[in-house]
Amino acid sequence: LMGRNAGFIAAGAAVASQEANFVLVPEVAFPLEGEDGFLAALEKRVVQRGHAVVIAAEGAGQHLFEATGERDASGNVRYVDIGVDSHWWCQRFARDCRGAGSAGGDSFGQFFDALLGTGLDREPAGVYAEVIDAVNTTESYTVAIDIPSGLNADTGVALGRAVVADLTVTFIGSKRGLFTADGPDYTGDVWFDELETPDSVRDSEVDSGILIQEEVILENLPPRLLNSHKGSYGWMLVTGSEVGMSGAVRLCGEAGLRSGAGKVTIATRPDHAGLVNIGCPELMVRGAERAAQVAELLEAADVVVTGTGLGQTNWSEDMLRASLDAPAPIVVDADGLNLLARHYPELKNPPHGRWILTPHPAEAGRLLGCSARDVQADRVSAALEIARRYQAVCVLKGCGTVIADRDGAYAICPLGNPGMATAGSGDVLSGVIGAMLAQGLEPWEAALTGVVAHASAGDLAAERLALDPAIALCAGCMRGR
Repeated sequence: LMGRNAGFIAAGAAVASQEANFVLVPEVAFPLEGEDGFLAALEKRVVQRGHAVVIAAEGAGQHLFEATGERDASGNVRYVDIGVDSHWWCQRFARDCRGAGSAGGDSFGQFFDALLGTGLDREPAGVYAEVIDAVNTTESYTVAIDIPSGLNADTGVALGRAVVADLTVTFIGSKRGLFTADGPDYTGDVWFDELETPDSVRDSEVDSGILIQEEVILENLPPRLLNSHKGSYGWMLVTGSEVGMSGAVRLCGEAGLRSGAGKVTIATRPDHAGLVNIGCPELMVRGAERAAQVAELLEAADVVVTGTGLGQTNWSEDMLRASLDAPAPIVVDADGLNLLARHYPELKNPPHGRWILTPHPAEAGRLLGCSARDVQADRVSAALEIARRYQAVCVLKGCGTVIADRDGAYAICPLGNPGMATAGSGDVLSGVIGAMLAQGLEPWEAALTGVVAHASAGDLAAERLALDPAIALCAGCMRGR
């Protein structure tokens, strides 16, 4: 396995750049039982191609030379034992990296970062911090082994400073910190190799989750039958949009239609009810001064989406309480969540087990009684706690959206892009998820499928528009361009 490991790492070097000389910086020397295979594979795949390698490791002594079958006779491999004075070596390395040309790190085409591992739980300090800063200032292609040094493997939080890699090669299991919070800004591309790890080993990890991809859409939404009609795909009711926020229900409703709901009705303030479906006549709109005026809709709909543009007025509270009393599955977003955080203890019969909550970090903080910073410090734990406390499926939006269920299951979506960080994107997501429920998916499957569909659409829009998608993204998706 060590040999295969080395081959996988060397493959990264081969494709990274034409200058493949590199420095490998592990925290400690390779285990004695594995180093022979690693070094033999390293030499076969890299050194024999004429690339120069510096291996700096604690304990890199005589036995490491012998493991390769030669004492660096080719002149292509140099071993540095930093066990005697590792701090001196790190200081020297950092100083050389800051040098120019042949005097420093830029003379190497690659840096392989294995300085700090997955167990890191505090900010790198001293010379280790200095080395990380030095690596980040070079123009060399940087490959992180397992995880960029300085990144927390569980939370994805950069602990003060972290190596900014061009490629991360990770093994056995994909570390969740690579895909959420700060992780994607530090990993570059991510390559994974299970190293022939038995399924029983991965299954024994009680805290493991799911890294969801586009395939989940086809898995959960089978091809439609020819003998079907709009009633076959569900009726979605959207309640929301106080005066001045009519766009929220429009975005949500149209997203529901475009995501497959058979029909969509919007219950909103009479002040703008006549304007909401201009440009989208497929939407049905009902103006309501009181929730009692849409009681029959709440009773008949297959799914209710509430909270988008809802506001926090008396009308808002009335509409939210009526929506939560509906017998159908429910999606709660935006101001619906803010109101829920205040009034949840007062609810006599919360829709436990059949609702999906879709907070961004600030809303999640209100649901938990903490700050958005606390939520971002451990996104997976925050989402799991919301799901447990409210007996719901939680969709914690943000970089690496986290989906958590009340039974402790969780998933991370690695898709999406910064162009989706714009007003209205969350309204669209709630409509997409609502459409998944309308088509018969259970809350967990609906949340997974809706999040992936939304993120994938955002990626397609950003690619096709070929411009800053900050405003155009939602419009491009909604109009099907």
